[in-house]
Amino acid sequence: MEYQYINKIDSPADLKQLKMEELPAVCAELRQFIIEALSKNPGHLASSLGAIELTVALHYVFDTPNDKLVWDVGHQAYAHKILTGRRDRFHTNRQFKGLSPFTNPAESEYDAFIAGHASNSISAALGLDIANSKLKIKNEELAHNTVAIIGDGAMTGGLAFEGLNNTSMDKNNLLIVLNDNHMAIDPLKGGFTQYLVDLTTSATYNKWRWRLYQAAVKLHLMNEEKRKRILRHNNNWKAALSKQKSNIFTGLNIRYFGPTDGHDVIGLVRILNEIKNHRGPKVLHIITKKGKGYAPAENDQTVWHAPGEFDVATGERNLSPTLPSREGDPVPPLWQEVFGETLLEMAKKNEKIVGITPAMPSGCSMSIMQKELPERVYDVGIAEGHAVTFSAGLAKAGMLPYCNIYSTFLQRAYDNIVHDVALQNLHVVLCIDRAGIVGNDGATHHGLLDLAYLRPIPNMQICAPRTGEELKAMMELAETLDGPVAIRYPRGRTPISTNPSPTLPSREGVEYGKGVKLRDGEDFAVLTIGAIGNPMSEAISSLEGRSGGVSFAHYDMRWLKPLDDDILHEVGRKFKTIVTAEDGMIAGGLGSAVMEWMSDHGYTPRVVRLGVRDQFVEHGSTKELYHMLKLDKEGLLCELLSLAQAK
Repeated sequence: MEYQYINKIDSPADLKQLKMEELPAVCAELRQFIIEALSKNPGHLASSLGAIELTVALHYVFDTPNDKLVWDVGHQAYAHKILTGRRDRFHTNRQFKGLSPFTNPAESEYDAFIAGHASNSISAALGLDIANSKLKIKNEELAHNTVAIIGDGAMTGGLAFEGLNNTSMDKNNLLIVLNDNHMAIDPLKGGFTQYLVDLTTSATYNKWRWRLYQAAVKLHLMNEEKRKRILRHNNNWKAALSKQKSNIFTGLNIRYFGPTDGHDVIGLVRILNEIKNHRGPKVLHIITKKGKGYAPAENDQTVWHAPGEFDVATGERNLSPTLPSREGDPVPPLWQEVFGETLLEMAKKNEKIVGITPAMPSGCSMSIMQKELPERVYDVGIAEGHAVTFSAGLAKAGMLPYCNIYSTFLQRAYDNIVHDVALQNLHVVLCIDRAGIVGNDGATHHGLLDLAYLRPIPNMQICAPRTGEELKAMMELAETLDGPVAIRYPRGRTPISTNPSPTLPSREGVEYGKGVKLRDGEDFAVLTIGAIGNPMSEAISSLEGRSGGVSFAHYDMRWLKPLDDDILHEVGRKFKTIVTAEDGMIAGGLGSAVMEWMSDHGYTPRVVRLGVRDQFVEHGSTKELYHMLKLDKEGLLCELLSLAQAK
């Protein structure tokens, strides 16, 4: 398709050369460009389609990159990337060595702050704005604007409210754009969402207040101190003129504008031009539709948040599953599906079991239980810390919460795990989805830290399944334990089952604190935990006939805490070299735990640790990244061959 406008826009300066009346055409081209690009190279579609008019208006009005745009999460920032010199590389978005999936200052000067986890935009933008005012205070002409763009889903996060509270206290000129579409990935729930639905503001009030303010300034009747005193009485004025109650923003002395149509680009330009030079913090509340402009995405916003490949004309998605490794085998279930089905099965038998998720019921498959037992599933919004402490409260009162949080997002709840769960030794089961490398979402989303940050916590019990059967068994075993239990498992499909039964087995076969020997050997011991045990098994099998008679014993530890003392005594007595492998950071993980155990018990083997070393891992497909890290079958085989040849 030929693009009359966007093919000539290499920076916001080019956009500013257009007449305001041409902006709707720019938006239409951006929308089509994104749809076409993502149909072939999957990404976050619906969120970006809903923020196109806002993006064009912001870059048309503000002097970026001098003025700072801080995007929350970054799902909504594809149009921003295209307008800021990355159009020709956009086809590499989320690909290995291509454009970052989210905003990243290392990639572009137009990306003011990194955006991978939700709810950080207000705090970060406030810091930028206050620093700017401190640094530029002697030269008013150099002062720049700062804008935080946050979705209503991200507003459910505690950090957003902390930033909002601080914004109301400190002297600043921050503009917060609240992009309200009543959606995160799944439909939003909770009081704040309903509050936004009900919130209205009188356009007449805002118009007359702005006119009165301008007149007072011209007559030298208004200065900063008088403005602040008037702002303190703002709620009374508003109640009198608009007959509306105060809202949360005006209650915090943050000027509120809206709600207004977020898909009227010309209207947005006019509003932003009017309010951008207002002194003091302010909120512009816009109403948008996730998936705007593409009917399939508008009609099923959850599915089209990240739909994968699709046919633009028909809206038909490419749902071809990854082919099984053996021809004729059934396609195995996703790890998350095993979790969701097992949780429902358990909940039907135990009325104390409840499910908690921070805005990810479909992503973690808790939607399976939510559909059948909705009164026992709690979607708390993007609020991981609250999810954990809420679970602690449930456990303290006698319920059994299974709290499912992606590994990367569980980092946000660390203090809650320590202070509210572990310190009281409460029976909360943390089901940690997306552990290890997750692929194209990159450094902000990989689940590489959980083993290391959970292991030092007293009372914490940590296990990781190698198969879907083991995940089911560990979830059932966790029901019988006391204290906090963490079960980590990866993204994607479980390995092909060797169990001929169409149903998963019970918890028999998985013992508390016990691993299992998968293969005997005489020269080296290999210790793995979790799903990385599968490519390691393949690598060891591939050694036959290539290792000069050197053999490797393979143990699946299953538990990081407690460790299996029997296995470790056996390994410590028999082997001079131990290899550990984990799909996480090696600092503090399984390898570190084994080294500590060996030292504490008087064994002195050489321990070769395989895993992710001291680095943040970039984005790319899971296959590409595991290969880069030498944690796939080929990489592990290479490491083992090197050891065998050196023996």
